Amino acid sequence: MENLQAQDVALRERVKELTCLYSLSQLAERPRISLAGVLQGTVELLPSAWQYPEIAAGRIVFDGQSYVTANFKERGQVQSAPIVVNGKRRGHIDVVYLEERPKLYEGPFLKEERSLIDAVARQITLIIERRQVEEDSLRLQGQLRHADRLATIGQLAAGVAHELNEPLGNILGFAQLAQKHPGLPEQVVGDLAKVVATCLDARQIIHNLMLFSRQMPPRKTRVDLHVVVEEGLCLLEPRCVRCGIAVVRQLCAELPEIIADASQLRQVFVNLVVNAIHAMPGGGTLKVATRSSGDRVLLTVQDNGIGMSEQVLKEIFVPFFTTKDVHEGTGLGLPVVHGIVTSHGGTIRVESAPGQGARFEVELPVGAEGKANGDRTDDVTQ
Repeated sequence: MENLQAQDVALRERVKELTCLYSLSQLAERPRISLAGVLQGTVELLPSAWQYPEIAAGRIVFDGQSYVTANFKERGQVQSAPIVVNGKRRGHIDVVYLEERPKLYEGPFLKEERSLIDAVARQITLIIERRQVEEDSLRLQGQLRHADRLATIGQLAAGVAHELNEPLGNILGFAQLAQKHPGLPEQVVGDLAKVVATCLDARQIIHNLMLFSRQMPPRKTRVDLHVVVEEGLCLLEPRCVRCGIAVVRQLCAELPEIIADASQLRQVFVNLVVNAIHAMPGGGTLKVATRSSGDRVLLTVQDNGIGMSEQVLKEIFVPFFTTKDVHEGTGLGLPVVHGIVTSHGGTIRVESAPGQGARFEVELPVGAEGKANGDRTDDVTQ
């Protein structure tokens, strides 16, 4: 009779173990369930699989985040198992008895319960590893799609730029010749000025397209970044004054020269400042700062304007993405900035939040890969 009772207890415990593991596998297969949902669901399954479910509580700790049953307390008798992912301990599973129970195989816990908690830990590890593989695969697919899109856009941009350059140059040349004709009516003079200004704007767009498609190699020489900044501000500071924007300079007294294309760096700075002006339609403060750090120099352009959402931050370096109206932006400014910076061996970082303004920090090496004086270097836009 005692033997039969022991077999009955063992059978019931085995059924609970298998039910727990089956329920865990079903939980992990639910569509669109998050990892947090899986961990919380798992911890809710644990108490019923132990010998004294009425006084059992569960907890899973993963990457510092805790998932617990409603009655969990850090006291009583505990059975634990580590969660080890790719050889690194990332957390643990705890089952707690909130009241004292007689000692058995491991404290008050059965040896089958040791096997179960280890099996649950392994199952969770497999779920986490599988999700990481899926996420890595999705990220790689996204990067491949992005690279393919960039290649297609680059080819299209180069073709469009070449096709437009010649007729646009003709229009600009004839308009400038017409401006020199004596005795033009005032209305015609004004119209010709608009034609010339529009052509110059279009030529700048073509210039951006050529840069983006790598048709214009950098011409690198020794450059004083402060000269680039002051030249840009000389152009844009009057506009800032008209818009009610105060310009604050915080320039490092001892800034080393860098090997770079001065005209391209000027374009980087002007684009960043123009973006900042657009972000402060009601006025504000524009801070321009430089500093050196080891063998790097840093340029910061910061505004206290409308800021950007997290979604916009993810897209700002994507070609032709813009939050401006159709007639106000092409979506090439920041992608060109990113391309120029990376072609110089540098990086650009952005910090922003809605209503909190934006901070762009460009970091450039003091020395550059390749030689100065116009040698071309290969680079990647994104």
